Parts: sequence; structure tokens; C-alpha cells
Amino acid sequence: MTQEPVGDDGAVIQRLSVLNRFLPLWIVAAMVVGLLIGRFVPAAQTALDAVKVGETSLPIALGLLLMMYPVLAKVRYEDMGHVTGDRRMLWLSLLLNWVIGPALMFTLAWVFLADEPAFRTGLIVIGLARCIAMVLIWNDLACGDGEAAALLVAINSVFQIVAYALLGTFYLTILPGWLGLDTQDVQFSTWEITKAVLIFLGIPLVAGYLTRRIGIRTKGADWYEQRFLPRIGPFALYGLLFTIVVMFALQGEAILSDPGAVIRIAIPLLVYFGVMWSISFALGVRARLGYPKTATLAFTAAGNNFELAIAVAIGVWGITSGQALAGVIGPLIEVPALVALVYVSLWLRRRMAARS
Repeated sequence: MTQEPVGDDGAVIQRLSVLNRFLPLWIVAAMVVGLLIGRFVPAAQTALDAVKVGETSLPIALGLLLMMYPVLAKVRYEDMGHVTGDRRMLWLSLLLNWVIGPALMFTLAWVFLADEPAFRTGLIVIGLARCIAMVLIWNDLACGDGEAAALLVAINSVFQIVAYALLGTFYLTILPGWLGLDTQDVQFSTWEITKAVLIFLGIPLVAGYLTRRIGIRTKGADWYEQRFLPRIGPFALYGLLFTIVVMFALQGEAILSDPGAVIRIAIPLLVYFGVMWSISFALGVRARLGYPKTATLAFTAAGNNFELAIAVAIGVWGITSGQALAGVIGPLIEVPALVALVYVSLWLRRRMAARS
């Protein structure tokens, strides 16, 4: 897919859809609504806990699945067969997403939140949830390679099914043990993470794959991409906002009593986005991938699957946990951070074009 040049970098914000452009505003609004419900509707928690799927209430579980399904229906699984196109880019992406990215977030979590085990664990869980379809938006705005981005998102989405629980165990218990770090206050089992991934990633991934395969086969790719996906796309945001409303309704008092917690979570996330993107862009330049693929490499490595991180945190530690709160703060920080990096990327694009 050839990307059209962007004549005016100032149009980046305008090219975002209304939903994505104001995503931080919607998240803040959902937080406020949740706080109001928690204050004035004390029976909300009893109602939500009436029916459960494992340790997760049924309404919350349905909201999480609704949040994940549209995102995974957008993934171009058929592009995975084109993996031989550029092996350098593929191996760099796997290195960045599954070695450097999780290790960087692990380091930042322990540096900034060593005394907050729940928030620290939540950040590590975010670091393990790699790029998802939202990355395609940033890649498009930065004039990256659309086909390469679709391929990398598809590969990483499927790879997460296998890798997430294993890496979770490694970074939450094994590696801290090797380093002599205290993890006695982090309680979980590998099976709990595996079960959460299978439910909240596996089910919508299979549903998204089947929807895409059947939809394209019966109605054609144009209908699927231009009519069906725009209709179901907003439901991912609705599921996210519902989850945030419920979370803040249940733990609003705790959050209001310690607003500094949100800032403490935000700081390492901002550092992560900046450092991860910079490392990835530099490696792409060094590998001489060219600007489009270098931009794609950077944004697919810097973007995270916050939907999965939130789902795992809620499924393992509960919706009132600090781990879940860290997951929710993620997209609040990610959108402005990656929009800023789009501008940086376009500036570097002009510099690279001037030198060639």
C-alpha cells in the first residue's frame, strides 16, 4: 500500500476520527461518570457481582470482549502469508516487541514504582501486551508502510496467545528472583494469566478471524473494509468506556484519596513511549529500511495493546485492583504521546528526504 504524502503536518489531528481525536476526553468523562455512580449509587457493586465468569462479573466480561472484538476483526490475518517480504523488518519487529519492549517496561516499572507493587505489576502487564490495530492509525498518519504494518500487527496478535502468559511469569516472578527483587506481594498464577488471555484474547481473536474470513468471502473486501468495519469499530471504545465507568464506580474513593497515583503511573508510560519509539526508529534507520518501513517499525513497537492489558489485569487481579487502574491510565497517556511522535516522525521524514 503506497501512502500519500502529507502536505501539511498540522492536519494530523484533523485526520483522526472524532472518536480517536477526543479519546482522552472520552476517558476522562467515563472516569467522572464512574466516580458519580460510585458516590450516589452504592448498590452498583452488588448488581455487578450478581453473575460472574470465574472471578469477573458477567457485565464486565462482556464489556471486555466487546472491547477486544472489533480491534481483532480489523487485523489482516491473510497478510501473514507475506512474511517473506522483508525478513530484516520482521526480525527487528520481533526483537523490539518481545525482547526490548517488555524489558524496557520492566525496568521502568521497578525504577519508578518499586514501592507500589500493584501499579508496578500493571505496568509490566502493559509492556507484555504488544501492538494491536490502533497502531495502524498512527502508522497511516505518519505515512508509514500500510502493508508492512498490517503484517506486523497480525503476527504479533497471534503470537500473544502463546507468549503472553509465559513472559508474564518470567517478568513477574522469575527475573525479579534472579535479580534479588522482592515479589512476595505479587500474587498470581501462570494459569490465571493463561486463562485470561485465552478468554479475552482467544475468543475475540477467533471471532474476529472468522468474521473477516466469512465477511470477505461472502461480501468482498471493499464491503468489509469500508462498510462493516466502520460500523463495528466504535464498539471497541464503548467497551473500553464501560469498563472505565465500572472501575471508577467501584474504586473511585481510593483514587480520589490518592490522585498522585495517576501521575506516578503516567510518568514511566511517557518515558516508555519516547524511548521505545526512538530506539525502534534508530534501528530502522541503521538497517536502511527506508522511511515508510522505519516509521512502521517504530509505531508497531511503541504502541501497546491496552485492551488486552486491562482484560488480563481485571481477569487476574480484579476490577478494583491497582493493576487494572494502571491499564486504564495507559490509553489516556498513549493518544497524546503517539500523536506527538507522529509529528516527530513527519519532521524526520522531511530531514531524510532532504538528505537523499
